[in-house]
Amino acid sequence: MFDMLKIRRRQGYQAIRDIRAARPAERFRGLPSIGGGECGDCARCTNACPTGALSSNPVRIDLGTCIFCGDCRTACPREKIAFTNSPRMAATSREALIVGEHVTPEEYEKRAVTVRAEIRSLFGRSLKLRSVSAGGCNACEMELNACSNVNFDMGRFGIDIVASPRHADGVVVTGPVSRNMAAALDDTWRSTPEPRILIAAGTCAISGGLFADSPEIDRSFFETHPVDLFIPGCPMHPLTFVNGVLDLLGRK
Repeated sequence: MFDMLKIRRRQGYQAIRDIRAARPAERFRGLPSIGGGECGDCARCTNACPTGALSSNPVRIDLGTCIFCGDCRTACPREKIAFTNSPRMAATSREALIVGEHVTPEEYEKRAVTVRAEIRSLFGRSLKLRSVSAGGCNACEMELNACSNVNFDMGRFGIDIVASPRHADGVVVTGPVSRNMAAALDDTWRSTPEPRILIAAGTCAISGGLFADSPEIDRSFFETHPVDLFIPGCPMHPLTFVNGVLDLLGRK
């Protein structure tokens, strides 16, 4: 035991101390930045987008559909589109995920998440979530696992992933929801005691992503159950998830 204490002391505190101010590397594609000025009629950016996340005149990007591939930035001859390294992209409404011109990370953060008093009072200090991989590629699932590692350590904020929906306060869905997983997802939701929250994590969970038009996808679950928090990314970054949940809970 003493050897373990010595190792812990030698390693020091390894978690990110200020997770609110933390930023990934500069090359990380986070919140898009759309410049002003005239936009031509070339439609190169919209044609380059594999998921139809862009609209032009004015240019807007739907973070719930965007897979952050960067093809639009490369295709635009006027260099109107860029990506910041801000991971703070979570939102409590689907409409808030649509980013227009001249939206700074600070402005987006202020309007993206609406704190609900009932969620803050019930889950503000302790939130247990059940994860459901509904046909995902395992990228978002791996990032969700990373949220509990020593670097991000979301457990220190009282946020944990639990093994059973019976012990959960809410459900985190990753993946586009394949037909084979539709019933299992519905069972998990019905097994989670009320009151409960629903989180759609990653582009596939929010909109279906690249698989939205596949006949093997069954997204009827989201047609009947309102989502409390949307977390963009393909895959989502752990900082996006942890900060998004903290915002939802009204945690400073």
